[in-house]
Amino acid sequence: MTITAILPAFNEEVSIGSMVLHARQHADHVLVIDDGSKDRTSEVARLAGAEVIRHPKNLGKGRSLETGFEHVKKNGCKVIITMDSDGQHDPEDIQKLVSPILNGEADIVNGSRYMNGTDKNTPFYRRIGQNILDSATNLNSGLQITDTQSGFRAFARHTLPVFRFKSNGLAIESEMLMDAANAGFRIKEVDISVRYDVDGSSENPVKHGLKVLANVIHDMELNRPLYYFTLPGAVLGIIGLAMGLNFLQSFYHGGALMFGPTLMMILFTLIGTFMVFTGIILHTISKLINDNKKKDNITLNPDPNAGPTIKRDSFNNPWNTS
Repeated sequence: MTITAILPAFNEEVSIGSMVLHARQHADHVLVIDDGSKDRTSEVARLAGAEVIRHPKNLGKGRSLETGFEHVKKNGCKVIITMDSDGQHDPEDIQKLVSPILNGEADIVNGSRYMNGTDKNTPFYRRIGQNILDSATNLNSGLQITDTQSGFRAFARHTLPVFRFKSNGLAIESEMLMDAANAGFRIKEVDISVRYDVDGSSENPVKHGLKVLANVIHDMELNRPLYYFTLPGAVLGIIGLAMGLNFLQSFYHGGALMFGPTLMMILFTLIGTFMVFTGIILHTISKLINDNKKKDNITLNPDPNAGPTIKRDSFNNPWNTS
């Protein structure tokens, strides 16, 4: 078995059958994670030829992907595809995503709607939010991904253990990119097509975007403290020093020092200096932790084109399979 396609699904009985049938033409195995659907999603997926794992209740996309990744570790496949089950993604693009991994060119392949510029079919309000999330995710991960919120991706088998799955919902897309970047995996993007004439996500796009952004900012605090602490601290420190020089110049020419502004100058300088050094210390600690993780969890594969091999291999499976 070479390719397994994982399709998280929640109340997708209308589209899941055609998605499974189409995906089976390009993948050796199709696994549907029914995330507590109230309709016949599981039944239709099985009739279409998919293996189905059903959550007893809705746990979110992050938990669904975690269940799928855990399960495919048992079947010996080489490449794992993740794609949405609502019909937006075209299974014909699976070969585009799989080829760079099978050829040894990448460890992870991201399907992008925007490699060749803005997709004209993307609603305007969604593209604005997408730009904000892309910028925040890339800043946090140090990557240059054109479509950070894409759910259509391919993963080499050896990448599976590095993903934390801390995010239950749709913020999982950004989180997985951050985990992959921290692990040093080679990430490539390929152009994909997307349909917007289907229902898509039932979650409010504004609410979804704010959740993802909050998750990225929280991770940035831990993974990019230079941006979160040092940069703002440097700005405060520079403002404090500029105020101090201005006060000294005024005092030199016979002016009086005002208590309020002088106190503000001292606070800006002290707080800014504290934040600068805090960011530097946290950055050093974060770098040491990530370096140790790479040494402990990743060893080079004898085949230089096969990418790193992960030693860690521990998951818990609280769900039943069918």
